[in-house]
Amino acid sequence: MASVRKVLLLAAVLIVPITAPAASASPACGEPTAAVLVTGLEGASGSTIGPDGALYVTEGAAGRISRVDPKTGEITTFASGLPTAIVGIGGAIDVAFIGSTAYVLVTLVSSDVGGTDVVGIYRVDGPNSFTVVADLGEFSLQNPPSTPFDVPTGVQYALETYRGGFLVTDGHHNRVLQVTRAGAIAELIAFDNIVPTGMAVRGNTVYMAQAGPVPHLAQDGRIVSFGAKSSGVTEVASGARLLVDVEFGRGRLLYALSQGDFPVGEPAGAPAMPNTGSLVEVNADGTVTVVIDGLNQPTSLEFIGNTAYVVTLTGEIWKIDAVSCPPYGMLR
Repeated sequence: MASVRKVLLLAAVLIVPITAPAASASPACGEPTAAVLVTGLEGASGSTIGPDGALYVTEGAAGRISRVDPKTGEITTFASGLPTAIVGIGGAIDVAFIGSTAYVLVTLVSSDVGGTDVVGIYRVDGPNSFTVVADLGEFSLQNPPSTPFDVPTGVQYALETYRGGFLVTDGHHNRVLQVTRAGAIAELIAFDNIVPTGMAVRGNTVYMAQAGPVPHLAQDGRIVSFGAKSSGVTEVASGARLLVDVEFGRGRLLYALSQGDFPVGEPAGAPAMPNTGSLVEVNADGTVTVVIDGLNQPTSLEFIGNTAYVVTLTGEIWKIDAVSCPPYGMLR
């Protein structure tokens, strides 16, 4: 199964004690403070804010989507019975809503990794009922990428709504796919070996994080932007290692999630070292400023007001208050 480690985050998760991250000052509303809101999630990875204002988080090891109250941390099962992870990462890996309907991105469950399920986008029809609306695995088999690969069906990472449909990053095939709700799939943009990860959308512009190739150096951790008809990308910022997500906070402030320092000598696909992750703010000059560090192998980021919520590989959700504060500005 070594071939599956070609992309980030395929290694086993290391469970380590909770530590208090260090924070940088936010003059408008005080110093950011971080606390653990939730523990015990199984194979947590992607997340979104649902139409009810709650957090929804994928648990790939359990094959479910959990609803998390952002104030109390109360967890309830929103949907279960999805394909589960086979190789440490995979199964349900991200979730998004169009209106009140949830859609789940499922990866690394097909025959090329020893599974029997469909790699694709699943519509949630009920608590235990799903419909495959887009077979991404079959598309990948019929349309292989130009970059080298070991997993023919790809390793899809992030799901984002866009123009009434979806965008999907494939961190292994180094491309972004555009998918309609009817299931039509097309390659929107392709890259060299940059390992595309999380996305955020503002209007018609897509902002995307790049983890960069091993050893995931800070200069390779980039945020780029592109549009629906772009032939290339515009670099927005760089300077944080192993970027795994990007999101807008309040106003027009842009933030990114760095998983942290890559272990020397580890193969492609290993996660960052424990407690080296950080939340960074994007500056107008293309640099980044650390808002809070010491995060333990983070994977996805959401904002509610000026509070950031960070999901980690270790099954936690961190609540970070006083992050996105006035004065607001585009990439201040």
